[in-house]
Amino acid sequence: MALVIKGASLLGERTADLYVDDAGRLVDTAPSGAETIDAGGLVALPGLVDLHTHLREPGREDAETILTGSRAAALGGYTAVLAMANTTPVTDTAEAATRVWELGREAGLVHVQPVGAVTRGLGGEELAELGLMHRSRAGVTVFSDDGRCVHDARVMRRALEYVKAFGGVVSQHAQDPTLAGSSACCHEGELSGRLGLPGWPGIAEEVIVARDVMLARHTGSRVHVAHVSTAGSVEVVRWAKAQGIDVTAEVTPHHLLLTTDLLTGYDPTFKVNPPLRPQEDVDAVRAGLADGTIDAVATDHAPHARHDKEHAFVDAAFGMVGLETALAVVRTVMDDFTWADIARVMSVNPARISGLQGQGQALEPGSPANLVLVDPGASVTVDRSTSASLSRNNPWHGRTLTSRVVHTVHAGRVTVRDGALA
Repeated sequence: MALVIKGASLLGERTADLYVDDAGRLVDTAPSGAETIDAGGLVALPGLVDLHTHLREPGREDAETILTGSRAAALGGYTAVLAMANTTPVTDTAEAATRVWELGREAGLVHVQPVGAVTRGLGGEELAELGLMHRSRAGVTVFSDDGRCVHDARVMRRALEYVKAFGGVVSQHAQDPTLAGSSACCHEGELSGRLGLPGWPGIAEEVIVARDVMLARHTGSRVHVAHVSTAGSVEVVRWAKAQGIDVTAEVTPHHLLLTTDLLTGYDPTFKVNPPLRPQEDVDAVRAGLADGTIDAVATDHAPHARHDKEHAFVDAAFGMVGLETALAVVRTVMDDFTWADIARVMSVNPARISGLQGQGQALEPGSPANLVLVDPGASVTVDRSTSASLSRNNPWHGRTLTSRVVHTVHAGRVTVRDGALA
């Protein structure tokens, strides 16, 4: 259905009406027979794009499905999400990638773009079907073994060389397993010692980031650093960009605000990989996001069934949900950001990094109608029981955040109306 969106504040800068034709594109004149949305007092942004989402399907539909994850994403203002490859089976073949892409189209609420595994079975040894996944209908361009580091430098080099041929990018989960093994779950320091939790030192992230930017320089390829969490990683990425190395980076909402002190209660909701860090690291990643060293905010939405989280801290699953709250967290934390800044790190840059056509574009005639309308003055107290996600491992439960997604439009279709699924 055609739309007329009246009185929206475009990027919080000027007020205008937006017109959407029945083909789902922005046009310069009001179409006949259009539905009207009153957007007075609302800020219009390009639809958000998440570089890092775990949708769990196939294999763990008890924690999330592509449909439920798409619902959560739409409610959060997203019109596109990149679905990570650590499913069961792993998304390491063209057939697996195409199936995820098809399920996203069937859900129809956001564009679900599969991320292909770098190595077969996430094993870190043999490259997955990178070229075949790219040439499939899914058109995979981003590859990651997220949850596991591609720790063998030779394998990482080969992956970078391979994806360079078609403009792909490797997204790295930077965790040297010799410095932070699979049991590491708390930032290494005085607190980890006092709590008796296995330490996860920042250097385990930083040495992989340093190695990979040098491999990117050597190969002339693109590397993306997932969920940057330490001041040292920010420093390395800043240096690499100054050298002209083709590196991009993301930070999660939780690493922008939450600190390792929250682990004192052993609440497994706050167990995440990489772990929550001290305030000095939080300050550094905020500064890196503000000055452009870090390109994007990505949720690392990681839903888990209750029986995977309700364990002793060391035995609980890693991860937090975040799709429905990401915009409000960024708006709350980055209080010096303009709405154009928020669009840059949550829509424009993620779309550019992932190569998604039709996403992150200016709200002007000719662009696909992918957009979100936000109430900038609203305050929302998070209640995990109302989430569209199947999982409840929500670190924001009970917190009051600034701004509320009111409407989301994906490819011209209203997917969220008045804060509820349409």
